[in-house]
Amino acid sequence: MNSRPMFPLGAVLLPGEPLDLRVFEPRYVQLLRDVRAGVVPPEFGVVLIERGHEVGGGDQRAAVGVLAEIERMSELSPDRFALTCRGTDRFRVRRWLPDDPYPRAELEFWPDSTDIAEQDDAQALAHVHANLAVVAELAGRLAERQGAPAPSVGLLDLLPADPVARSYLVTARVPLATADRYAALSAIGPVDRLSRVASALDDVAAALRFQLQ
Repeated sequence: MNSRPMFPLGAVLLPGEPLDLRVFEPRYVQLLRDVRAGVVPPEFGVVLIERGHEVGGGDQRAAVGVLAEIERMSELSPDRFALTCRGTDRFRVRRWLPDDPYPRAELEFWPDSTDIAEQDDAQALAHVHANLAVVAELAGRLAERQGAPAPSVGLLDLLPADPVARSYLVTARVPLATADRYAALSAIGPVDRLSRVASALDDVAAALRFQLQ
């Protein structure tokens, strides 16, 4: 088990994804002071707040999250910091520790299963491409009807060759609700993740069709 400081948020961080934060709540200011003093390493676990609020505690936190590595930290004032971070390793929370002086938890790192067939991965990615094209077409029609600019629905070009990294980048680029992003994060591997993304895009398309009726 690995104990880490934690930073619950109202959003899902994915491996490889950038994260910018403005930190002002006293307990997280203390965390960053400890980072600067070398008391803790320059990283923390990010988990989704499923219910409650980021400020003040008393929240219900998800069990799967991602480590955020601090790439740049700027002190804006004695009690306010700006952070540039990036998601690294996925983990499961095994046990929450007392929030003293900031949230902490014992983590178990959870790498993706890479026991996949190349054909299955290609088919799953093709399914995402097809569904995203439908969403783009429907979103464009709805925007035209409303006299609004056509929305961006994600770009799936220049994807990495590694199937795990590719599946996370696809998840980050397509228009998904927070719950769908969390479901994709919690997938056992890249094929399962892409299948969940494709299914979520089906739901997005169905909602757009309803609005166009």
